[in-house]
Amino acid sequence: MLIRHFPVINSAACSAWLDELAASNPRPLIFAHLPETEKPWVAWLQNACNQRQLDLFGAIFPALLTEQGFTKNGANLLASFNAAAHFLVSDLATDHAAAAGKIAEILANQGVTDSDGKQHQLFMIFDSTLPNIGSILAKLFDRLKRSFAYTGVNAGSETFQPMPCLFDNQRLVGGGVAGLILEKDRRIAVQHGYPIAKSLMRASSTVGNRIDRIDGQLAMTAYQRVIAADFGIELTPENFYDYAVHYPFGLVGSLEVLVRIPVAFNEDGSIFCVGEVPPNSMLRLLKAPALAASNCVRALVRQLGPSAGTPLLTYYCAGRRLHFGDNATAELQELKTVSGASSLYGALSLGEISTDGSLGIPEFHNAALVCLS
Repeated sequence: MLIRHFPVINSAACSAWLDELAASNPRPLIFAHLPETEKPWVAWLQNACNQRQLDLFGAIFPALLTEQGFTKNGANLLASFNAAAHFLVSDLATDHAAAAGKIAEILANQGVTDSDGKQHQLFMIFDSTLPNIGSILAKLFDRLKRSFAYTGVNAGSETFQPMPCLFDNQRLVGGGVAGLILEKDRRIAVQHGYPIAKSLMRASSTVGNRIDRIDGQLAMTAYQRVIAADFGIELTPENFYDYAVHYPFGLVGSLEVLVRIPVAFNEDGSIFCVGEVPPNSMLRLLKAPALAASNCVRALVRQLGPSAGTPLLTYYCAGRRLHFGDNATAELQELKTVSGASSLYGALSLGEISTDGSLGIPEFHNAALVCLS
């Protein structure tokens, strides 16, 4: 995997790099990361790759991650020489079983199954505005089981407003998923490192990523009650956005607690999160850690293994950056130092996907770091 960051998308410099790749054998897949401000360049990239008969796969994110930190300019272009296949599915049905069926059918048509005796890595980039990604992942596992290890991120706008954000050589689409199938030897790690608070609640009424009631109360009323009891904070509609990213919900699963960051509320007292909250699921209130108290980076590196001298493709949750502020760049520097990576490149993500190591089940996260080496 070759990674090239262009601080400014210069057609001459990008064309020269693509010419070098087009002359290589085998020809690589171009995996493109663009920030939202650079989305007009998608058409240029499509044309440039088509002229050179290079396969293109990519997504638009709120910002890029580079050696200098986060930026809303330029492009991160990766050349992958060992991708088994890739795909782009648009207009995923709101029915999560039908959506999973579309993805499974494409994988079968591409000939990527477990019939070769090898487990592949299925890396997916979903449009962040899809309200049922967790359910799609669950149904996909029902169909594919352990044929794949599942990983991925969400793309789109940090405003969570609909925007076409996934592309290949011909299309720029929203409401879908882009997928990249990698060989098993690709090392991937996902961690959030958020500690668990004491309160236990039941999401007694939910629809997708909207929580209507908690413990029978309006969701906002219950959130205000628990955040006051646990942390002494008087939460109001006016300061909701100041505190929600620092005190997210934890969705209690069979094996771990998954972060669900509240991102909006309605006048009717309902709360919207990044990621689904199933009806009658158990919730805990979490407190995002201070950087000095966080063990996330070391846990990530233990899971990933040594990366000395190699670049590390890294995705950093937008909600996590809102919590850490300027310390987000310090956490990335810690990741580079502890991992021994030669460089970090990637994007700011809007939700993350991992695979449980024991059961092989895909899990949808907020506030996580995703690394590929």
